[in-house]
Amino acid sequence: MPAAMRTTAPAVETVVRVEGLVHDYGPRRALRGVDFEVGSGQIFGLLGPNGGGKTTLFRILATLIRPTAGRASVMGNDVALRPREARAAIGVVFQSPALDRKLTTRENLETQGRLYGLGGRALREAVDAMLLRVRLADRASDRVETLSGGLMRRAEIAKGILHRPRLLLLDEPSSGLDPGARSDLWDHLRELRERDGVTVLLTTHLMEEAERCDRLAILSEGALVACGAPRDLKAEIGGDVIVIATAAPEALRGEVERLCGARASVVDGTLRLERPRGHEPIPRLLETFGDRIDSVTIGRPTLLDVFVLKTGHRFWGEAEA
Repeated sequence: MPAAMRTTAPAVETVVRVEGLVHDYGPRRALRGVDFEVGSGQIFGLLGPNGGGKTTLFRILATLIRPTAGRASVMGNDVALRPREARAAIGVVFQSPALDRKLTTRENLETQGRLYGLGGRALREAVDAMLLRVRLADRASDRVETLSGGLMRRAEIAKGILHRPRLLLLDEPSSGLDPGARSDLWDHLRELRERDGVTVLLTTHLMEEAERCDRLAILSEGALVACGAPRDLKAEIGGDVIVIATAAPEALRGEVERLCGARASVVDGTLRLERPRGHEPIPRLLETFGDRIDSVTIGRPTLLDVFVLKTGHRFWGEAEA
C-alpha cells in the first residue's frame, strides 16, 4: 500500500501508569513490583481476592498512602511527588459511604463543590446538572438517609465527578447493592465513559463485575499475575475446563493425564485440566475411573479459571491487604 494511503489509529492517551510499584506494611509486602497502564476512556478493573493488593493499590492511586518503591502517576503527575495535581484529575468513590446522611442530596453535592473551590452560580449550575445527570433531581431535597442503597451509590458517584475529573476511582462499587442496583450502576459507568470520556478504575472481587470491564489487572498476593481484556485472558486457556472431584486427586492425577492427553493440576482438593473438546474424554473417564470419581464437570473458561491457571491456587482464602 502506498505510504500516502496508509492510516494509523490515534494513540490512546495514558491516564494511569504504574511502574514497579512496591508497598510494605512493616515486614509484610502488600505489592510486589506491579506494572500496568490504563488508557483514556477505559473501564479498568483491579480483580483479586482479599490480600491480593488491590485495596493498597487503590489507596496509592487516591494519594492516601505513599508507595515504598516504584512509581504511580495520574495524567503524568506522580501521586507521591505531585499529589495536589493528581487529586485535581481524580474523583473517588470509597467502598464505605462518604455521604452525610443527615444532609439532603443537594447539600452533599454543594459541600463537595465548595471543597473544590466552586461557589455561587457556578456551584448551583454544576449541582443542578449533576443531579439531572445521575437522575436524582427529584430526590434533591430528600435526606440521604431516606435513599436506597442504589440511589446512595448514584449520589456518591455524583460527588466524585462533580468537579469533572478525568479519572474516577471506585473501591468495590457494587458492595451492598442488589442485582438491579448493580445493573443501574454499570449503566451509569458506561454512560460516563461514552458521553464524558471519563476513565474508570475500580477494584472488585466479583467475577461478574470483572467481566464487564474493558481491561483487567488480576492481582494475587501483591503480584500482577495477568493483565488484558477479559475475553483475551480466557482465550489463553485454549479449551474447555474439566473439574474432577475425587477422594484421592494426587493418586489419580497421572492416570487422568495419560487418558486425557493434558496436564492436570490439583486445586482445592479437585483435579483440573484444560483441553480442546473437553467433552470427548468424559465417557472414558467415567468408564475407567467410575468407582474412584465422585463427579465430573465441564465448562467454558471463566476468569476464575484464569486465576487458577496463573496462580495454581483457589481465589479465596487470603488475608486482606
